[in-house]
Amino acid sequence: MTETNDLLPEGFADRLPAAATATTRVMRDALRVMDSHGYDRVIPPLAEFEQSLATRMEGVGTERMIRFTDPASLRTMALRSDITVQVGRIAATRMADAPRPLRLCYSGEVATLDGRQLDPRRQKLQLGAELVGSDTVAAASEIVALAVETLQAAGAEGLTVDFTLPDLVDTLAQDGLPLPADRIEAVRRELDTKDAGGLRDVGGEAYLPLIHAGGPFADAIETLAGIDAGGALATRIAGLKEIAARIDGEARLTLDPSERHGFEYQSWFGFSIYADGMPGTLARGGTYRIRGLDEPATGFSFYPDRLIDALAETGEAAPVVFLPPGHDGEAAARLRAEGWRTRAALTGSDDAAALGCTHVLEGDEAKPL
Repeated sequence: MTETNDLLPEGFADRLPAAATATTRVMRDALRVMDSHGYDRVIPPLAEFEQSLATRMEGVGTERMIRFTDPASLRTMALRSDITVQVGRIAATRMADAPRPLRLCYSGEVATLDGRQLDPRRQKLQLGAELVGSDTVAAASEIVALAVETLQAAGAEGLTVDFTLPDLVDTLAQDGLPLPADRIEAVRRELDTKDAGGLRDVGGEAYLPLIHAGGPFADAIETLAGIDAGGALATRIAGLKEIAARIDGEARLTLDPSERHGFEYQSWFGFSIYADGMPGTLARGGTYRIRGLDEPATGFSFYPDRLIDALAETGEAAPVVFLPPGHDGEAAARLRAEGWRTRAALTGSDDAAALGCTHVLEGDEAKPL
């Protein structure tokens, strides 16, 4: 019977051997891809002063952060809820003088005060890469291609990349579909919820065609071009086509130009990545600006927990060789050097099958049980 003291808080969980093994493999394979493309790894601290985490990027609030008082400084600290913010701080401070574009990657746990309805986890693994010093089409193309390659290496299959333009309303409001400044936020909100009636109510009738502008990329980009009054989106449309061409054939491509949920601190470009059999978003990224140096950046974050769960359930356990009492130590060392796992008997009564072994060392060879 489980004692009350042994229960974990809601939204937190242990990773048992199968899940821990899958986690290690996903991290290793994802980081290897990012490293191969020249992204240097940084490891920010688990907690920082709340003010630093909350003010480095637009749209990052503190309402979901787990906060506490630092006994040394008596200032409010918080557990990180997004490592991207910390990479921005590093780029703007410790690596402010490093040559640009600066390519950094990371992997670590993040925590939030509460979970979401569709995902109750409050502790998650986050991996990602940031290209600091550029938010050009070339930078966006590199990041999207890197994200796709990273997720494929981690084991995700059947990828779909969904593009969006977070500043769509702002751009059209200035040139093409004019809007008073006090209506822009309301139009953004109604477009995000795809509420045609609400859009009319806030004076955004001219934006109604954007509700139906999403879908498969090739068709949706032409629909968007047809809506684009006065060519205000011409450079963005050209940019999206160039980015899409970079990953053509590697993933299904879709476009939802007015989607803003989850892209609160992105500037002109954003994207989400989904995988077959995986509920929800696996990765999200785009262009943004880092406060402090007011520097442009492009990046993506990969949240692999659901993928790890699936890999842990379907993955086969690695072979393990049982080492009986008095076994050949040199033979066992050779097997380990070849990639085998071994478990040594501590007593003569140890049972190989009960210990989860698949082979037994006989002489200098591993023989199936």
